[in-house]
Amino acid sequence: MKNTEDLMTTEDIITSIFIQVDDGLPEIKKHSQTKLYPSEVVTLGILMALKGVNFSAFYRWLRRDYKVLFPGLPERSRLQRLLKTRQAWAAHLLAEPSFFSVIDTYPIELIFPIREGRSDKQIGKKSKDKGRWSVGVKLCWLINEAGKVLAWSFDAMNAHDQSFNPMTEPFRGQTIVLADYGFRDQEGIPEHMKLCPKGTWNERMTIETAFSMLTTVCNFKKSRHRAYDYIKARLAFASATFNVLLELFHLSHPDALPFQMSIAEFSL
Repeated sequence: MKNTEDLMTTEDIITSIFIQVDDGLPEIKKHSQTKLYPSEVVTLGILMALKGVNFSAFYRWLRRDYKVLFPGLPERSRLQRLLKTRQAWAAHLLAEPSFFSVIDTYPIELIFPIREGRSDKQIGKKSKDKGRWSVGVKLCWLINEAGKVLAWSFDAMNAHDQSFNPMTEPFRGQTIVLADYGFRDQEGIPEHMKLCPKGTWNERMTIETAFSMLTTVCNFKKSRHRAYDYIKARLAFASATFNVLLELFHLSHPDALPFQMSIAEFSL
């Protein structure tokens, strides 16, 4: 366990994230008209997801305290559009499959139920989350044995879990996907998916731990974004964030067990 004086500062965290991103991204040519390199763009997307506040508050914090780390930082709306258009770069930081993997869903509230239907652009749908009605979307993660995200998708909150079964198809023959009975389908499940009764296959608890960290560290239970493309960008960078922070945890704690998971020390 680290002493207080050994704890990373926020600047240390940002620098470490950038190094991991730069190592993980393939060579992507910088556009001649942009001031930010691809590694900087992805790092900013990760910081946005990690900070867990609305974009305006995130930008004020970044510009006020850490602009020196990003000298080419554009104005707020331009940065937001840039993260939306470059969200696909975050996919380069997704993990590789392991023998077992786990799939599950995570509801994210967008608006209060009383505001449902006030705009034609709303993409969230009403459903119950922990016994209360919410209007939002449902994030689905497929993670490997180490807890890192292999793939992700999202749909309206009232979508059935079985609608995410096709997300596992690219991993057929590479992993056995453990799932609960919410993913059962009368038309059949993928042959590499195993439905696990409640109380069995404790390996599935890995994803519950991951979602718990997403809630407490990234304040992810609610999203301030409303438009489809911006929600998608936040989810893409959040998946990359989790993988990068888990990698940083094991680099910072070489004596930790291979499957140990913690990202709390990187909270902003």
